[in-house]
Amino acid sequence: MTPTVELRTFHSIEPARQDLLAVYADVRADLLHLPNYAVSAFAERLDRHSQEPGWEAILAYEEDQPIGYAYANTIDSDDRWWKRVTPPPSAEYTDRHAVALKEIGVRIPWRGTGIARRIHDALLADRNEPYVTLMVNPLAGNGKVHRLYESWGYEDIGQSQPSAASPVLAAMVRSVG
Repeated sequence: MTPTVELRTFHSIEPARQDLLAVYADVRADLLHLPNYAVSAFAERLDRHSQEPGWEAILAYEEDQPIGYAYANTIDSDDRWWKRVTPPPSAEYTDRHAVALKEIGVRIPWRGTGIARRIHDALLADRNEPYVTLMVNPLAGNGKVHRLYESWGYEDIGQSQPSAASPVLAAMVRSVG
């Protein structure tokens, strides 16, 4: 019998924090030596993001072990997310609230199985915002991750460098529905 993957939704950080950190450390294992990718840097971002409006996380579990996650929150036109994108994004995206997909990751044995898409779609399923935006390192996986988001309907709208330690990221957007 094949184990089934269960998706769990969280609206507060405490019940999910340790599982998020564990999956993150595994997913980013080859990058943890870089300051921006260190578990401590992720933990700081996670704690800050979890206090922002509309924060929600989806974790995937197989046999009660966390195998993947995504989390997001609501942003508005004044959010620093949009202010760091160059060129400035169209008002079409910024004049109303949007969902900012802050992180998504799946442990290696479950990559390529559709779990990331299931997590992503579950995260957006009950959102009321018209658009979702994310930032991706265009070099990740030799461009494979960027192409995956394009296959999910995301389009490039600019670039962003959230911090001095961060690589330059591609800012992408698509409709939630």
